[in-house]
Amino acid sequence: MGRNSLKDERRKEIIEKYYLVAKKEGLENTSIAKIATEMQINPSLIIHYFKNKEELNYALIDFILEKYLVIYKRQKLAEDDHKSYLIELIDKLFSKKWNTLFNDSVFYSCYAMGFRDKKIKEKFKSLQDALRRHLAEILLRCNDSGAIQIESPEKTADLIYVLVDGAYYYSSLVSEKAEYELKLKDYKQYALSVLKI
Repeated sequence: MGRNSLKDERRKEIIEKYYLVAKKEGLENTSIAKIATEMQINPSLIIHYFKNKEELNYALIDFILEKYLVIYKRQKLAEDDHKSYLIELIDKLFSKKWNTLFNDSVFYSCYAMGFRDKKIKEKFKSLQDALRRHLAEILLRCNDSGAIQIESPEKTADLIYVLVDGAYYYSSLVSEKAEYELKLKDYKQYALSVLKI
């Protein structure tokens, strides 16, 4: 058991360093040699844990997916205050804090790999499905408690995530802080209106 833990820890350390190098250099310019240099280790040690860069890429995608699910792990849905919880969740979905969980450049480079790699595409689809499923479950509980009244929690969760994804894609193109914040505020307001809050 100790050996597996050590192996898992070492793999995690390599992936975190891969992410940091990719953030600085760009994913396309990041190599096993550059990761090893950053870690001050021999590249063969990385190869010991990951056979090739493709395996590193898969692990990096998993790292991204875990980061994005953090928004649901940080909160618990209080039985007596569904509406406040939902408003807080929407605030977080349309906040800089959630958007900065992962670097846009690395995220979109990984996303682009999904057009050429079926496994990466499936991982991103799995993430999107998981995010929508978590939100749909919360919306169902809020609906059942009477905090909101919507016809379909599943379709509403899907629509909100379409809005979230579009908002962050467009916002990543905006350079001015004031415009960025105004756009996020508008998108958040639209999501709240979809929920009839």
